[in-house]
Amino acid sequence: MKTKKQPNILLTGTPGVGKTTLGKELAERTGLTYVNIGDLAQEGQLFDGYDDEYQCPILDEDRVVDELDEKMSEGGVIVDYHGCDLFPERWFDIVFVLRTDNTQLYTRLEARGYTGKKLQDNVQCEIFQTIYEEAMEAYSKEIVHQLPSNTPEDMEHNLEQIVHWTEQWMKDHN
Repeated sequence: MKTKKQPNILLTGTPGVGKTTLGKELAERTGLTYVNIGDLAQEGQLFDGYDDEYQCPILDEDRVVDELDEKMSEGGVIVDYHGCDLFPERWFDIVFVLRTDNTQLYTRLEARGYTGKKLQDNVQCEIFQTIYEEAMEAYSKEIVHQLPSNTPEDMEHNLEQIVHWTEQWMKDHN
């Protein structure tokens, strides 16, 4: 495997915490390639059925990994997805789990049209730190970091932190 010149970053967290907003802006500021797994799956029809209870397609995780593997080995990719344990550990140099206050998250998800079980389960997922625990089990603890994502100020602070980390990574590895 050739040496990467740029890091791979995973942005993960419950739906509605701000992964997409952060990821797109981060790509803009760093020149890294932004990949939203939902969009990738939609474009390539990387699904394995439909979940009637949650009213959404079921991701074909193996096909998603196959689709991204070469791009990930080259480096310079920001991956945005609400799950994290489907990706190979070797892919990421750092993992950021975005966290949002439950009341705010509830409001954001309601605004997206989430209702009933889908809404409740996603808020509970945030309350019980499900994604953070998944990340801690799936990746080396040293590369997993939680970031607050409640306000525009949080977003700006997170961007500055990750841009700085990216610049430092590139200095250290090139």
